[in-house]
Amino acid sequence: MRDSRRLINDYLTVGEVARLVGVSVRALHHWDAVGLLTPHERSSAGYRVYCADDIDRLHRILVYRELGFSLEKIQCVLADGERSALTHLQEQKRLLQDKISHLTTVLETVNHLMEENMSEKNLTATEKAQAIQAHYADEVRNRWSNTDAYNQSQRNTARFTDEDWQRARSETEALEADAASAKRAGVLAGSEEANALAERHRASINRYYNCSHAQQVLLGCMYVADVRFAEHYDAREPGLARWLREVIDANAKVYGVDPASATWE
Repeated sequence: MRDSRRLINDYLTVGEVARLVGVSVRALHHWDAVGLLTPHERSSAGYRVYCADDIDRLHRILVYRELGFSLEKIQCVLADGERSALTHLQEQKRLLQDKISHLTTVLETVNHLMEENMSEKNLTATEKAQAIQAHYADEVRNRWSNTDAYNQSQRNTARFTDEDWQRARSETEALEADAASAKRAGVLAGSEEANALAERHRASINRYYNCSHAQQVLLGCMYVADVRFAEHYDAREPGLARWLREVIDANAKVYGVDPASATWE
């Protein structure tokens, strides 16, 4: 065992890893408990510390988590070696391509509603409907008419008055302002305040169609993955898009949804 002076230079405590990498101490302890990431060294005081190889393994874990792998699958991949990793990555690539294709359709639906219905144009309800029909009729019929969310949103928005649209804009503006303020104040995902914001966000989507917590998770993913959404939120507060996704994910877990395996259905 190296002396304490060398340990400071060569190894990291769980708190240092959490701070430098951005993983919670609770997650690191859990991964240690299940054998996914167990520090290989101990300090002179007997505490487990992370070496360079441990950090390399942590990096791979984080990459696989970002790709949507469960902890159990990650453990199998790391245990089986590079050949198994390639097989799992090829499978995950196919699943991600399918999800991207589906989410692209959903994203276009959301963009369509935002562009025509949440714009600053002072159009009447009739003018809005006419603009949508004239500009989007063929695209809507070809791409979105088979999605329940879009069909429901069409039925719901058909009944909207100008006052309804104004109320939607005002409530969305207030929600985004409150989310930005909460992030600046250091509100943590999973806290009572953050969960309340997540539910307000879901309620804003429910105005158009019934949005489940799993569907909300996928919308949160788009806020980060799609540059238009990311720029919109981050213009309010740097990092807001990612923070909002984390808030949505944490709240979804309360309702039994695993963000890594969430589906639209």
